[in-house]
Amino acid sequence: MAARHKRRGIGRGVKVALVTTFVLVLLGGGTAYAAYRYDRSAADRILPGISVAGVDVGDMTRDEAIRAVQERADLTLTDDLVVSAAGYSWTVTPEALGTTADVEAAVARAFAVSDGISLFSRLSHRLRHIPVEETFELEFAYDGTAVEDFVRQAYAVVALPAVDARFALVEDELVTRRSSEGRELKAQLATQRILKALKGHMGSVEVPVRSVEPQVPTASLGTSIVVDVSENRLWLYEGLKVVKEFRVATGTPGFPTPVGTFEIVDKRENPTWTNPDPEGWGAGLPAFIGPGPGNPLGTRALYLDAPGIRIHGTWDDSSIGTAASHGCIRMHVEDSEEMYPLVSVGVRVIVKP
Repeated sequence: MAARHKRRGIGRGVKVALVTTFVLVLLGGGTAYAAYRYDRSAADRILPGISVAGVDVGDMTRDEAIRAVQERADLTLTDDLVVSAAGYSWTVTPEALGTTADVEAAVARAFAVSDGISLFSRLSHRLRHIPVEETFELEFAYDGTAVEDFVRQAYAVVALPAVDARFALVEDELVTRRSSEGRELKAQLATQRILKALKGHMGSVEVPVRSVEPQVPTASLGTSIVVDVSENRLWLYEGLKVVKEFRVATGTPGFPTPVGTFEIVDKRENPTWTNPDPEGWGAGLPAFIGPGPGNPLGTRALYLDAPGIRIHGTWDDSSIGTAASHGCIRMHVEDSEEMYPLVSVGVRVIVKP
């Protein structure tokens, strides 16, 4: 009888243990399920202690985080950038130059932190408000095409064409002009520097310009001769500077000195005169006159590409300052000798009325 009572007691103890275990399992399972439910319900909020671009987005929903981070991004996108070049300046914004911020991607990275830790860790951070201490920077995208468009507009403002030197007869008047350098933006380098300024969140940037050389600099004008028929004067120029001035004789009304722009094509010392019109005004004159005091060309002659026209000396000093020749330009013999070595074949000769 005693043995049977003992077996009943043992059976009763096992049952109690089983019930206790079952209850504990139920309780544990309920807690785990509750924890799971809580984790799922909080999944639409970022873990505490996470920041994006300096904005604390912990416990925010996706929409709340996007709005908060977008406000911070807008401060950068609408901040002034002063671009300057050659004394000009433009105030623009990164947004106007095509810069954008990928706010949604940054917020998505903040949400993704919870996927990399355990359920227990997530619960611990959420329930005990333990900050994760994760920071994400906002990524900006830069539009090179928009910056290039801006540079093209700035280029048009800054551009200053080079000015060529000029020494010409225009509408019977002598026009002279010194050359000057131009300028233009270094477009490619300007684009690079502006993009660098945008990426560095700089407030200002100086973009470079280059000098543009004239095709005809003043120094290239060389030597020129100008004859004014109305004043019977001749000026010798070096570049745009008068270095010599002489009184001359020019053609009579019946044989006017041609007006225009010519060139010296030949030069002779002690030239031989050839009768240019033996059937006309030269009738009765020798066919040739050799060097010497009787030579109509004096001792020096410069031959122009205008037919029969020369700048030459004359023994008839009284004719200087008058309209006395058959179209040629006469000088005192000593003046022609002084000017002769100063000019060469190819020199420009401008005759103005």
